[in-house]
Amino acid sequence: MNIFRFFSSSFLLLLFLACGGEKSPASMFEIELESSGKKFQQNQTVGISIKNKKNMEIKEVNYTLDGKTLDVKNGKVTLNPQTLGDKTLNATVNYEDGSVEVSKNIQLLAPSAPSIYTYKIINEYPHDPKAYTQGLEFHNDTLYESTGKKGRSSLRKVNWKTGEKIQTVDLEATYFGEGITILNNKIYMLTWRSGTGFVYDLQTLERIDSFKFGQSKEGWGLTNDGKKLFKSDGTEKIWFLNSETLVEEGYMETVTNKSINKSANELEYVDGKIYANVYQKPSVMIIDAKSGAIEGVINFGGLSNKVTHHDTWNDMDNVLNGIAYHPERKTFFVTGKEWDKMFEVSIEKK
Repeated sequence: MNIFRFFSSSFLLLLFLACGGEKSPASMFEIELESSGKKFQQNQTVGISIKNKKNMEIKEVNYTLDGKTLDVKNGKVTLNPQTLGDKTLNATVNYEDGSVEVSKNIQLLAPSAPSIYTYKIINEYPHDPKAYTQGLEFHNDTLYESTGKKGRSSLRKVNWKTGEKIQTVDLEATYFGEGITILNNKIYMLTWRSGTGFVYDLQTLERIDSFKFGQSKEGWGLTNDGKKLFKSDGTEKIWFLNSETLVEEGYMETVTNKSINKSANELEYVDGKIYANVYQKPSVMIIDAKSGAIEGVINFGGLSNKVTHHDTWNDMDNVLNGIAYHPERKTFFVTGKEWDKMFEVSIEKK
């Protein structure tokens, strides 16, 4: 019995060592970039090569990024995917014994630092101080607003000149309302952590449909470019939703020239840019709607001092939130959570 155990143990040990000593083909190669770091700028050209750890005969190497082949010229590639953020650079290495896939994780950031903008107040208007504003959007000179907090969430039409509610639809108390957008005579509205969105008829505010979130777990801001919807979810991602099926069909990550940003809240699309409230900050980012590059930051500091701070206010909670563009007036309207004023402003480069 002892001899049997000895030979059995020896056989298993030899088998383990044999398997452990056999390295996978992928471990024999490694993608090397001329910079030792992992951060690169959009459209940056860098030297690229394959580290051949076992001196195998390499016949051909093909590099891809976001599923698109990278052209190698003089040992260099240009890193130019459509969207930025965390990426995986892949290489297919054809060598003497076969073919293998290897990869390298990198970050692609904006090509330049964000420009700084300020604002000029054109008009001030009354705003419902009980409205915990989450979404704001104009359609044919009517302002539509969504509000949050469980038991207080609503969708409403608003007379933007007087602040009076024209029509209001309350959400069930289990839902925490979030951002809205208007497309094809429908209003799309998010909820925060329920994984559910709602669709309303633009004219009647009747709820006509609902939809479930995909990989994005939360609902924050919502806007559209006339074809697809953009959805923020409290992470670095802004998701692309099919306007007919409301299925998430991809995402971009919001980035500066130095890092990935996770603060986009309420959204507004204007001429190829997404204007995004910065969560819990008195500022708005200007984001390229194709790449996710943060091209500018608007400092709205000072607006909070122009509104009434009532006794129940929490200055970390009742912050700037809600941005809408009026296409006929070519101005922006901004307000905050439970602010008693809404401001019509023009944006100016500092």
